[in-house]
Amino acid sequence: MRSQLKSGHLFISEDIKIIMQEDLRPDQSFKSHMLEGKSSFNLIFMLSDGINLEGHDCGTQFLFKKNQYILHYSPKESVAELWTENQEILRYLQIQINYQYIFNLINPKLNRENAEILENMIHNNFIFLHKETPPDMTVEMHMIVKEILDYNKKGIMQKLFIEAKIIKLLILIFEQFNEKNIFEDTPKTSEMIRKFIDENYHRNIKAEEIGKYFGLNQNTVRKEFKTQYHTTIAHYISELRMLKAKKMITNKEIMIKEIAIECGYEYLQNFTRAFKKKFGVSPESLRNNK
Repeated sequence: MRSQLKSGHLFISEDIKIIMQEDLRPDQSFKSHMLEGKSSFNLIFMLSDGINLEGHDCGTQFLFKKNQYILHYSPKESVAELWTENQEILRYLQIQINYQYIFNLINPKLNRENAEILENMIHNNFIFLHKETPPDMTVEMHMIVKEILDYNKKGIMQKLFIEAKIIKLLILIFEQFNEKNIFEDTPKTSEMIRKFIDENYHRNIKAEEIGKYFGLNQNTVRKEFKTQYHTTIAHYISELRMLKAKKMITNKEIMIKEIAIECGYEYLQNFTRAFKKKFGVSPESLRNNK
């Protein structure tokens, strides 16, 4: 995710503000000042390790590991300081949402469950999952954060996109804290890995990149995927590429070299070799026989 990060204000509307903080060359005296608006919910994702957070309103200091988060309600405007020690990189994403927006979204007047959710949010019951341990980002939360950071459109499309992603993040948080729903509703790691491959198989992706994307060890990525789908990542990628190539080969207006590139092969000879191994004939032969 590191190469995709952008610093500063990513999105501002009447109800929502998204700020990315990335200090690549911190010194020991540097502290980031994070503003929490009056009557606002602040969702903060810690994207680097060893982040200290001190809230001026309560005087409490927390230490976060990488890929942890908190959902904090601030009844009045306040400032929190964040910093790292030993000149470590400071990187976090803050999503600030107005109270009234959340109130309208959840509508506590509808039923008791909705009222309890809003009550839990106001009393900051979504800060610690077990005792004094902040909750860890799930694989799907990682994907949503990356989508927010990568989104480039502006205007109403950006507003609708951001609001949809925030709703999904809140759903994931509620599910994570409601333990009986974690295993029923949250997608498995292997399923998220497969979704990532399905969207990126045309690139030269490997288990190492997938692991960095999700904050997992590459060996864990390989094991999770093979356990669930009984095949290797490399073989699965190859199958996807060949299925796409076979579908495109019937269109004689597309050059075979273009098909190779579209399917993730930099060199035509590598594509031809893989195609022949899969289908028993060369791309040219299959096209000419159609």
